[in-house]
Amino acid sequence: MKTTPISPKLLIGVALRIGLGIPFIALIIILPAGTWNYWQGWLYLVTLLLPMLGSTVYLFRNDPALLERRMRMREKESAQQKIIGFLGIYFLLAFTLPGFDVRLGWSNVPAWASILADGLVFAGYMITFWVLTVNSFLSRTVEVEAEQKVVSTGPYAIVRHPMYFGVALLYIASPLALGSYWAILPALMIIPLLGARIRNEEEVLLRELSGYAKYRQKVKYRLLPGIW
Repeated sequence: MKTTPISPKLLIGVALRIGLGIPFIALIIILPAGTWNYWQGWLYLVTLLLPMLGSTVYLFRNDPALLERRMRMREKESAQQKIIGFLGIYFLLAFTLPGFDVRLGWSNVPAWASILADGLVFAGYMITFWVLTVNSFLSRTVEVEAEQKVVSTGPYAIVRHPMYFGVALLYIASPLALGSYWAILPALMIIPLLGARIRNEEEVLLRELSGYAKYRQKVKYRLLPGIW
């Protein structure tokens, strides 16, 4: 695995993301419930944030170059910029609605269902982490670097976009983990949005990444084996 020294800029960037991002996520999940006694919200945060912090530490120690790529946010592709805008709307709906649902009593999700859904959330994050350990060029934005090569091992031997499978599992399971049936509706928006992102990303990879066309012939499915 290729590593580079940790730069002060990277340290500051990660510190800001953690220092601002974690409180923001916690607030948009907990505040709509109107109470601090929202055990589903707190359990969800622990389930999500502990592996997130653990993966950050791992990348600091083993692949800071990849961590720096994951910090990039500016999409160059105009199609991806539009998709990111819709994802922002989705994010707010999917993560604020459960709190309002709990406050107003719209749903009655059993505790066992929320705990099981937290297990799926954790599994989704572990899949994304597995992908990160296999593909050191996995930027948050859609781009191809000069020295980048096709990865066809590990989860990439199963589907062409395994990280998006993990992301989809995590987000679709999140409403039940947070104690809401109604929030499943906006959560399902992730499927067409990821589909659009994958289609555009493959256009870029076919155009700019040597060997991707051959890899695409070898691994037939984009996201879910036997389906798509």
